[in-house]
Amino acid sequence: MTAIGSSHHIVSGDTLSHIAQRYGTSVDALMANNAQIKDADLIYAGDTLNIPGAMGDAGGSGGSGGVAGTQGVSGSSIVGGNNAAAIAEQFIGRNAGELKHSSELPMQSWVPNNVNCANFVSACLQKAGLIDASQASASVDTLAGNLKGDGWQTVSLADARPGDVVLMQRNGQSHVVLFAGMENGRPTFIGSNNVNADGSQRISWGGASGNYEIISPRG
Repeated sequence: MTAIGSSHHIVSGDTLSHIAQRYGTSVDALMANNAQIKDADLIYAGDTLNIPGAMGDAGGSGGSGGVAGTQGVSGSSIVGGNNAAAIAEQFIGRNAGELKHSSELPMQSWVPNNVNCANFVSACLQKAGLIDASQASASVDTLAGNLKGDGWQTVSLADARPGDVVLMQRNGQSHVVLFAGMENGRPTFIGSNNVNADGSQRISWGGASGNYEIISPRG
């Protein structure tokens, strides 16, 4: 297991306190994790911040490892309806290792606690009625292939809707979360992310950064 810190690309208008609030951390923790910051009131658009407290999975079978899971603001609620993201939001703060053994979602219980991202997303998609059990998979790559084989197509961020699926690749590892909508002009995500201190996963805000692909069943 190797730690892969989550990152935030600073844009014009960002402040350190806003970034800290968004990721559920503190200004002091951000400064401690980013030695280049000497003044909390002085950050520069275009720079990248390392976000403390996020763990990425560097292993796991079937390409279902998590990448750069981030924890968002506790209690934030921006999605509604019965889409997969709204279903996922109901489980914010729950450990995937516990959730997979409950009867609340059709997750597969055998999946290791550090690689449940596809397991969780599949279960939310099933509960939303978007896929059936034969299309679900604990492997990111298999799930992506099943969805695309069923007609899901890549959409732009501008066209994305809550419940669309977000696919990531980083350092040879795959991760999947759900698009949850826009908040203050920025995309938000929900998924099973590697945010626990031991590298295991918890349902949390975040989980996507850098280059990612959004796929939608709308075609």
